[in-house]
Amino acid sequence: MEEYNLIATAAAGIESLVGNELKHLGYHVEVENSRVRFSGDFTDIIKTNLWLRTADRIKIVIAEFTATSFDELFEKTKALPWDKYLPLDAEFPVAGKSQKSKLYSVPDVQSIVKKAIVDKMSTIYHRRTRLAETGAKFPLEVAINKDKVLLTLDTTGSSLFKRGYRIEKGPAPLKENMAAALVLLAHWYPEMPFVDPVCGSGTIPIEAAMIGHNIAPGFNRDFICETWGWHPKELVQQLRDEADAKADYDIELDIAGYDIDGKMIDIAKLNASEAGLLHSIKFKQLALKDFRTEKKNGVIVANPPYGERLSDQTAVRELYKQMGQTYKELTTWSKYILTSDLEFDKYYGQRATKKRKLYNGSLRTDYFQYWGKKERNN
Repeated sequence: MEEYNLIATAAAGIESLVGNELKHLGYHVEVENSRVRFSGDFTDIIKTNLWLRTADRIKIVIAEFTATSFDELFEKTKALPWDKYLPLDAEFPVAGKSQKSKLYSVPDVQSIVKKAIVDKMSTIYHRRTRLAETGAKFPLEVAINKDKVLLTLDTTGSSLFKRGYRIEKGPAPLKENMAAALVLLAHWYPEMPFVDPVCGSGTIPIEAAMIGHNIAPGFNRDFICETWGWHPKELVQQLRDEADAKADYDIELDIAGYDIDGKMIDIAKLNASEAGLLHSIKFKQLALKDFRTEKKNGVIVANPPYGERLSDQTAVRELYKQMGQTYKELTTWSKYILTSDLEFDKYYGQRATKKRKLYNGSLRTDYFQYWGKKERNN
């Protein structure tokens, strides 16, 4: 099989997690801003789409070059072997972005790249008329940064955060891959108790359960590259069967999701059921301040309301105070709280052991970490 230069894209702040995931899958990686580079063949493309929990997309790098004029962009794009990637009837939309570059007009950049590809394809396939573009979709992107052009082909389709289990969601839902990142950053292991005290539609507990059972996050969805005819159909099924065989459905997990809103608990149960994980998570309507436990060495991961509107800020900061008071006695538990309120620890009543800057969409947030003192079992 042909080897490709590949990129796993990621939200700012979690690139290193994607890099670690790829290393655990056996790849040599280079971590960059918002992406991780690696290489592999079509089997690796499917494998990484199936298994990466924190990435957004897997892209094939078609070319990288410098361009400071539209003529240069056109000629260098046209010179590429597009027939290696695109069949005659391919639908190939071109997305674009440009930063700190002489070619700053994104619509013009997209148009030039598209025209160059059409010219090359028409020459190769001896077509004098327009290309039909009635076949499978091959999403291309031209990204220019400081005059460096990166041309990529998206193998994923809908972003990898779309696992396929979220039937309903609440207000300001957390993306599934960000939820997985929060769990991984909390250093939780399947033998430890896990609690989300403000679980909303259940995304964080569901992602924890998927990690606990070693379920491939892309198992329940398709990828756009499966429509390209680059592989025998049985290959993808074989890789899915191998992923399924690696899941441990028998392990008992101690995962709980609580929310003060009973309707959100109903939604969380619905989503967990769709993921086939309702048996692994205990969902219950419960106010955060009423949480009590005798268990030791647990992990709390929470994505509470941020109070972005001033009218909500007082109530949200009262919730932060309740967190501090409720969790004060849980000395063996580690607590991880994501919020855009950079004064969170002031209201929580304790300085964080560590903070990590993450972006929830375009919103800057901090992940406040309070490490517990583990008790050893005698």
